[in-house]
Amino acid sequence: MKNTNPGIFNELSQRSVNVAHHLRTMARVQPYRRAVVFPAGRDNNGYVAYSHLTFRQLDRESDCFAHGLNQAGIKRGIRTILMVNPSLEFFALTFAMFKIGAVPVMVDPGMGIKRMLSCLRESKAEAFIGISKAHVLRIFCKNFFKRINTAVTVGKRWFWRGLTLNDIRQLPWKHYPIADTGKNELAAICFTTGSTGPAKGALYTHGIFDAQIRLIRQQFGISLDEIDLPTFPLFALFAPALGMTAIIPDMDPAKPAHVDPNKIIEAVVNHGVTNMFASPALLNRVGRYGEKNTIKLPSLKRIISAGAPASPDNIARFSRMLDDDSEIHTGYGATEAMPVSSFGSKEILAETADLTKKGFGICVGPPIKSITVKVIKINDNPIKKWSESYLLENGEIGELVVKADIVTQGYFENPVHDALSKIEDDGEIWHRMGDLGWLDKKGRIWFCGRKSHRVITANKTLFTIPCEAIFNNHPAVFRSALVGIGQAPNQRPIMCVELEHASDKLDTAILEKELLEMARQNVLTEDLNTIFFHPGFPVDIRHNSKIFREKLVPWAAKKLNTHVS
Repeated sequence: MKNTNPGIFNELSQRSVNVAHHLRTMARVQPYRRAVVFPAGRDNNGYVAYSHLTFRQLDRESDCFAHGLNQAGIKRGIRTILMVNPSLEFFALTFAMFKIGAVPVMVDPGMGIKRMLSCLRESKAEAFIGISKAHVLRIFCKNFFKRINTAVTVGKRWFWRGLTLNDIRQLPWKHYPIADTGKNELAAICFTTGSTGPAKGALYTHGIFDAQIRLIRQQFGISLDEIDLPTFPLFALFAPALGMTAIIPDMDPAKPAHVDPNKIIEAVVNHGVTNMFASPALLNRVGRYGEKNTIKLPSLKRIISAGAPASPDNIARFSRMLDDDSEIHTGYGATEAMPVSSFGSKEILAETADLTKKGFGICVGPPIKSITVKVIKINDNPIKKWSESYLLENGEIGELVVKADIVTQGYFENPVHDALSKIEDDGEIWHRMGDLGWLDKKGRIWFCGRKSHRVITANKTLFTIPCEAIFNNHPAVFRSALVGIGQAPNQRPIMCVELEHASDKLDTAILEKELLEMARQNVLTEDLNTIFFHPGFPVDIRHNSKIFREKLVPWAAKKLNTHVS
């Protein structure tokens, strides 16, 4: 039975602003309902054996950890690197830190060792909580962790000193008073993937987390009887705060494009999952498997996809696995501002899919209520003060800027990128998304690619998503990527193409002629006359969906030199 009693949630507004209050409320309202479920192994018949914590257990476990962490020196305001795999301990530790008022530093290990170490050093963290492998990194790269004075090992402690999680867990249970944090107090530092530049530490306040929880609940109508399958760890933390049961998926969160579809489908069927967060790469992987094997997932009523634009074909394919009244919601946002918009698959497939294929961009829907989105003239320089003179008319492609209470106000000790990404407006902040797009007459956002990826030729400016859509219409093309060789405003546009199925039998010379003929027939791509076939695009680690065009540029330049000679 659904429970959407507004009184449960309204009482939270009377307290200090801290996401841990949401968990404590759920522990009171539904104490014996499962909060987090973890696939612990398999029995002799191959069935999954699960361990779990109820909301009451999770609240109490986080209390036990909070007492121990505080006694160990991880107190309010202490920046603490958290490198723990998705697990029951991950949830309990994170909420323990929120209760203390400590500041978890979240970094994706999959972004690469060198980039990750740089982020961890920039955070100036004073404490470190991690699995054994993470501590090995801390020990052997000690110059990046000079400020660390408290270390906690989750799992077996090897050849280093410090506390273990068993040392931290204080029993018997005692109530831990949640820190009376204000809405502007720092709650966490979440690093961007750095897919189009250096990774930056976005400053999340308790007010931003609280606003996100309320926005997600209202936008998607999430009730207390729901089962969530979050395939990205950071989004998993929202589930207990929203009152949903979080099923931790049996997968490598850094490689959603290579997930085992059987394990995702198994989790959905075993638990009657109603809500799932999935990147386009995971949708593609599971959707293709489901289509091939005629699989239906009747319990799923809502899929939220983010991380990169999901193509209409991808959405249509996965939708065939769902009941008619279920829907895929493609969201738009960034680490610095999420969620910004949401768009249902029914409207996508009925109204905007054909326009996307014709090069209008990808429609990501109207801004969510209370969020303001504008389009301004493209500018690569800092904009200190907001002015209405920057605005473009509906239908014109420009920079997307966002203002809302879910928008981060800056980066951790990074004034250069603060200046490039933030615009001050009478005490409020507009965040420059770094994306290009336009607004239609219905106020819907059409995404046209990253600002840094646009190609400026002597004749015109080419935008990635619209141009690539023309090539993606060919059945032999899996995806394409526009890059520019040389310096603006005289760049040479190159279209890199990844094939649907690479085969020795495929005549790429004939395919190239067909693609060039398609390009010549469209005003967006008529100037494109060079195509290179790539064996497999480099993509972001977090969602395996964003194409690293920066890495394709030197590859294409080398191919171009060979091609010309």
